[in-house]
Amino acid sequence: MTISPSLLSSSSSVSHFLPRFPNSTRLNALPSRTRALTVLATSVTDLTSVDSTTIAVLGGGSVAALATIVSLTDPERRRKLQAEEVGGGDKEVVREYFNSTGFERWRKIYGETDEVNRVQKDIRIGHAKTVEKTMLMLTEEGSLAGVTVCDAGCGTGLLSIPLAKEGAIVSASDISAAMVAEAEMKAKQQLGSENLPRFEVNDLESLSGKYNTVVCLDVLIHYPQNKADGMISHLASLAEKRVILSFAPKTFYYDILKRIGELFPGPSKATRAYLHSEADVENALRKVGWRISKRGLITTQFYFSRLIEAVPM
Repeated sequence: MTISPSLLSSSSSVSHFLPRFPNSTRLNALPSRTRALTVLATSVTDLTSVDSTTIAVLGGGSVAALATIVSLTDPERRRKLQAEEVGGGDKEVVREYFNSTGFERWRKIYGETDEVNRVQKDIRIGHAKTVEKTMLMLTEEGSLAGVTVCDAGCGTGLLSIPLAKEGAIVSASDISAAMVAEAEMKAKQQLGSENLPRFEVNDLESLSGKYNTVVCLDVLIHYPQNKADGMISHLASLAEKRVILSFAPKTFYYDILKRIGELFPGPSKATRAYLHSEADVENALRKVGWRISKRGLITTQFYFSRLIEAVPM
């Protein structure tokens, strides 16, 4: 199902980070005056387990009407409940999810199996494009042979393995032990004993060392801006020449859609999703002496990500 261009422009494609919208039964409970605008969206938190896009008919013809509905939500309460279930904050929620149901879901998405629905396949394509553009950023200035790279939040090794194939000396980490085990297995299958990345189970804030380049793809989505600022600062402290980040951009329109979705939370035990404004990310980098040198945008029907490269000022 495609996104209507009259509702969403190419510069504001639906992100795979938006929450699930209500089914028709619950939607009918909304006042009739709020059913004029049709919006199509899906959720990263439930997206990996649904078979089709959920349709929400909301509105009243204005963003103001949507904002009124949003004001009634209490997403923080749901977030606190999730944290209490695992006995910690965002980090513990992420670790728990990607070591359990999240690992099984995203291993399929990041893999090559045909046992994925259309939405999952679209996300696979979107993430692959992000990896491809990242590799182009890294290789356009010369060979990667002998270049030290930290792949922070490596997942199943979709970036680490291509980097190693190009001769980079890769240190890869993930908060999920299950993801790291999968990445190690795939690396051995594809690389044999040649230039294997060094994998470890670790969270971003605990990483140490110095690297020519630090890369962190699609990880900041799991953390609010106040925590993301510290993570960006720490990642920059590990890098000597460049930092590459990808994140879900926060715009007024997407923030409204996300909050509307939180009116109708599903039963998923997935992680919380946070959007980040490009200005906030840029400010976090500037505070520690870095500036953005390159920008990219990756969009598919259900995947939307901003890709940036930063270098020292």
